[in-house]
Amino acid sequence: MGMRLEVLPVEGIGDVRPGDDLAAAITAAAPWLRAGDVLVVTSKIVSKAEGSLVDVPVDGDERAAARDEVLRAETARQVARRGQTRIVQTHHGFVMASAGIDASNIDRAHLVLLPKDPDASARALRTTLRERHGLDVAVVISDTMGRPWRNGLTDVALGAAGIPAIRDHRGEVDPYGNELSITQMAVVDELAAAGELVKGKCAQVPVAVVRGYLDTPLPPADGLGAAVLVRGADQDLFSLGTAEARAEGLRAAARLTVTNQPPFPILDDIDTPKAVARALATIAPVTTATTFDVNSLSVSLTTASPTSEAWPAQPTDLTAPTNVTAAPTELTAPPTELAPLPTDLAAAPTARPAPPAGPTAPPTALTAPTTDLTDPAEALPAAPGSGEAGRYQIVCRPVDSTGGAALIALGIDVQRLRAALAAEGLGSTMETIEDGGHGPRVVVTVG
Repeated sequence: MGMRLEVLPVEGIGDVRPGDDLAAAITAAAPWLRAGDVLVVTSKIVSKAEGSLVDVPVDGDERAAARDEVLRAETARQVARRGQTRIVQTHHGFVMASAGIDASNIDRAHLVLLPKDPDASARALRTTLRERHGLDVAVVISDTMGRPWRNGLTDVALGAAGIPAIRDHRGEVDPYGNELSITQMAVVDELAAAGELVKGKCAQVPVAVVRGYLDTPLPPADGLGAAVLVRGADQDLFSLGTAEARAEGLRAAARLTVTNQPPFPILDDIDTPKAVARALATIAPVTTATTFDVNSLSVSLTTASPTSEAWPAQPTDLTAPTNVTAAPTELTAPPTELAPLPTDLAAAPTARPAPPAGPTAPPTALTAPTTDLTDPAEALPAAPGSGEAGRYQIVCRPVDSTGGAALIALGIDVQRLRAALAAEGLGSTMETIEDGGHGPRVVVTVG
């Protein structure tokens, strides 16, 4: 038989002021409370009773400036920004608009902040209700939040006491014989949302009671609270907004050093041949002054194969380096010796030279990306004896090896390549080598 729940409003509490006894106000308004009830208490009245208020001007630019100052103080880090909207992480760990600062249901001379420690507030209220009023109940402190992938708001739990925040179904077997492996329900969030249905936003009903969910007697321990619902940074797949993530990616590309791994954690296995092919396709539309020869250990595939006598033969000494280092503990400034520049910069051309015609021109695969990048497996060979994984070396040469502009273009294209490789989750190192009088080449080692 399914569970039968009741959701009841607690009316008549009235305005709450700093120092008020919430337990006394709730029990006076709801003498019908009984053991096993779950009290869903709006965080705003908790903040008011605890004095978590800020004085602000009632209008004008001064009010907006004061609110901005309060927001900065309540923000641990900014997640996303669009116009006047700020999505931030609070010092509690909550990610929400404007750090939960509220100007509703309060006089215009004040702003309401979140409780300093919502779990501690829930524990204190539960203790007072038990010790002074003889009520064995659970307490959930709720607030309203948006959802990243859906329109509309819903109430969630900021604090909890006397009830587990999560109902863990892992290891249970469903009616079809399937073992559940990831299902963990945030029941205190569900109870908070249920309570909001009878509280509303303008009816001055700050407390609701959910009856029938818990069995009595309740465990004496308060439990871990709602803090367990805050996802840690190591598990957060969406810690930044879209624009902010792109900006951070550009910063990470700008900080690539000569020997370094991708500046982000790699969570999945990487199909290296496809990833290298995608990286080359990514930079193809903007790379016209550099050729790239790709080698997979002893198996070689030339994506740009100059045959002019002005170019040296395909190098045969491109063995995998033995000194690939682990990811550095901190990012250092990019090296200044990406490629030797001529001492007579006055003779350098002012514009990037056009690629010469004939066999020295880059192949069309690098000037126009493939139209189907979902399966570029045939673009690169897998390293022998290693399945789809392996180490690759990409030899980068300027099409025109004379002049400072060509060398600058080479350095730019190499950094583009390494940024594209990093975006695919591939670490890379680079080494500049003089190529027998024909100018420098840069060897980028992947894997």
